Amino acid sequence: EAQLVESGGGSVQPGGSLRLSCAACGFDFDDYAIGWFRQAPGKEREAVSAISTGDGYIYYADSVKGRFTISSDHAKNTVYLQMNSLKLEDTAMYYCAAAEVVSPIEPYEYRYWGQGTQVTVSS
Repeated sequence: EAQLVESGGGSVQPGGSLRLSCAACGFDFDDYAIGWFRQAPGKEREAVSAISTGDGYIYYADSVKGRFTISSDHAKNTVYLQMNSLKLEDTAMYYCAAAEVVSPIEPYEYRYWGQGTQVTVSS
């Protein structure tokens, strides 16, 4: 059974940092792109970043470029999202997901989803 488990969320002040982890199992990690999405209350789920090391695909939303960095460790079947210079508007539930398509961005392109980890940025 495919499974994605997020961790690393928490509460930080503006300007702070967090590193999210997404541990995957139950499917061939090397054949999938892994993406990070977030959803704030009352808002639609939006793509934050994605990576597919098989074809060198990396995506960042404009709102996080220069602040967030995505990376993967295939030995651990884990994808990380390093989030620096966090802003109030980064507050959301963060989800990781796996897609078997090329260059996925939209939520409907992703097949497997984790349960999410909460990130709260507040002063």
